[in-house]
Amino acid sequence: MSKPSILVARAIFPEVLQSLAQVFEVESNQADEVWSAAELTRRMQGKVGALTTGSERIDAALLQANPQLRIVANMAVGFNNFDVPAMTAAGVVASNTPDVLTETTADFGFALLMATARRITESEHFLRAGQWTKWSYDMFAGAEVHGSTIGIIGMGRIGQGIARRAAHGFGMNVIYHNRSRLSAELEAECKARYVSKEELLKTADHVMLVVPYSAESHHTIGAAELAQMKSTATLVNIARGGIVNDAALAKALAARQIAAAGIDVFEGEPSVHPGLLKVPNVVLTPHIASATVKTRRAMAQLAADNLMEFFTKGQAVTPLNTVAGRAA
Repeated sequence: MSKPSILVARAIFPEVLQSLAQVFEVESNQADEVWSAAELTRRMQGKVGALTTGSERIDAALLQANPQLRIVANMAVGFNNFDVPAMTAAGVVASNTPDVLTETTADFGFALLMATARRITESEHFLRAGQWTKWSYDMFAGAEVHGSTIGIIGMGRIGQGIARRAAHGFGMNVIYHNRSRLSAELEAECKARYVSKEELLKTADHVMLVVPYSAESHHTIGAAELAQMKSTATLVNIARGGIVNDAALAKALAARQIAAAGIDVFEGEPSVHPGLLKVPNVVLTPHIASATVKTRRAMAQLAADNLMEFFTKGQAVTPLNTVAGRAA
């Protein structure tokens, strides 16, 4: 009996690819090319499943061209590259990789906050340029982290992880805004207080964005929101590109409307708004919040498990949608 045929759209760990090959006929992309929409659609021909990353858009046009497709497993917790309603309508299961990256991403969020508040990137550039010739009392004096107020927008698993680090590790006052309020038990565990978005922006010394991307969350932070923040405040985005209006942020940083920002995700990435590249008071990283070997390996394996479990047991491990009559 022939094996089901799947596509692995980007390079992944060889051992994960080997585990998939035990169950499937695999067309892989270990050259790690980023395919155009047309090329991705062509490569999907005849495939009943696919392992994707955030760079592969799964939309109605691709689904219409590939009616044999049954499941697409995203190697990410975010899935704004998926048109989930279109996938559900086409009878295609969508899955992601939650939980396995929570603590690693929360670690990175806090690392980016520290680097931003303490002006680490800015001071390193200064040193490398040979400009450090003497000590001075205010040289790269940044913002206090310990004992300050952190405002978290988006209080899911990762937001809660950041809140615990802030409250228990750094004695920070934690306020948060979320689509729905946490239970009293979770608030107590995180030592977090629910506030309106307006109060959070006006009160927080550090604003951390961990909200999932959607049409509703697009430009959660724009010019109006930046104007509400303290001039001494920092902004950190580890959520998704599009949560922040990058053009408005570049202008606010250039004008010192806020003190600094740390950004791991960008609108239209891997392109970065040129204004962000010109200002010194920003820490920029290339979407690496989950990038430890252990975590990326776990993400790849969970994406693979979603494919294997669907075709061997009839149910994905972490599905995003329910598709009637399409169990394997």
